[in-house]
Amino acid sequence: MTIADDPVHPSHPAAARWLEEHGDALYAYAKARVRDQSVAEDLVQEALLAAIVSADQFLGQAAERTWLIGILKHKLLDHLRRQLRERPASDFPGDNMADLFDRHGHWKVAPSKWSADPHHLAENAEFRSVLAKCLSRLPSRMAQLFCLREEEGVDTSELCKRLAISTANVWAILSRARLSLRRCLNVHWFEGDQTR
Repeated sequence: MTIADDPVHPSHPAAARWLEEHGDALYAYAKARVRDQSVAEDLVQEALLAAIVSADQFLGQAAERTWLIGILKHKLLDHLRRQLRERPASDFPGDNMADLFDRHGHWKVAPSKWSADPHHLAENAEFRSVLAKCLSRLPSRMAQLFCLREEEGVDTSELCKRLAISTANVWAILSRARLSLRRCLNVHWFEGDQTR
């Protein structure tokens, strides 16, 4: 048997084709979520190796790129789980949450309502750029978890299972992320120009 005939070897013909046709999209997907070039490259490589191993399970019911991104999403979850093990949720920088809530857990000063339509904002390229900058200011693990839950729609129970953390930890991290994003968006978008 030659290397090219070995279905799990990285130089298998499918791997080269996948890298050529989908490598840039996979890298962009990973880089947007981990913000580190070498980690993104490693995750893409892990995803392609996993795809080679499971190539016989690909039934063609989805586009090949969709299938590969699905594998990459699982590799991102594995990466985040390893990171969360290294640093518990309680170690994330606090947003002075005690300053925001009273001893009963109620807002001391409730956040103002945003009058903007969320669907309209999602289509606004300038808003998406500001949101990306705000996300980049979050700790990497927090931003990754937020993106997986809010952008990718990964179910909370799936996050808990895959990341081996409790629901309370997921919600605590997400709450901190949302509070930080809200503050950043208030400053850089909503209060910056009320005519938008």
